[in-house]
Amino acid sequence: MPSARPTVTAADFLPPTDDLGELAAAADACRGCDLFEHATHTVFGAGPVGARMMLVGEQPGDQEDRRGEPFVGPAGRLLDTALREAGIDRAPLYVTNAVKHFKFVPAERGTRRIHKTPSRTEVVSCRPWLLAELRVVDPEVIVCLGATAAKALLGNDFRLTAHRGEVLRLTEKWGEAADPAVVATLHPSAVLRGPADAREDALASLVSDLRFAADLLST
Repeated sequence: MPSARPTVTAADFLPPTDDLGELAAAADACRGCDLFEHATHTVFGAGPVGARMMLVGEQPGDQEDRRGEPFVGPAGRLLDTALREAGIDRAPLYVTNAVKHFKFVPAERGTRRIHKTPSRTEVVSCRPWLLAELRVVDPEVIVCLGATAAKALLGNDFRLTAHRGEVLRLTEKWGEAADPAVVATLHPSAVLRGPADAREDALASLVSDLRFAADLLST
């Protein structure tokens, strides 16, 4: 009887390097789950090594997939607005996602691609890339944008509504000295998808959480 075929994971494509460019190139060839099959680009994180704050979202969207850059679509533009209102410059930040490929279903009519939340299996499969980014960037503060990102780093039992406004800690460390503060907030796309009459308040709450995160940075 033939032996079972070994399971391939993202960890099999992870190179032993601390160079973000090399990690991004390796992620582009990742076949650790099936999401790469329909994606246009692998969307790795963007920002400098040594960034003091890291923002982690769920996954790239339609425009991110087409351009190969994180947070450049409607949610990214709203994030830029929230950062400006919070008095935070985006340039020194490192911005990434828990999952590096766009998961979607085609619309019944037309060519529009509709976002679909990645499964827990897909999030776990992609975690080696996120943990590698955390290890290399080594931020002081991590902001989890949305429940998927928070669960990727804080465990599947995490509930966003129960822990907003708290300083949290990672469930898994990548070094003895690494113990960044973690703040969880809503994803900018949640503001966009919410009722029109509630968007102003939702944006204000996102801005408040970003200010809270920024205040945790050492002077």
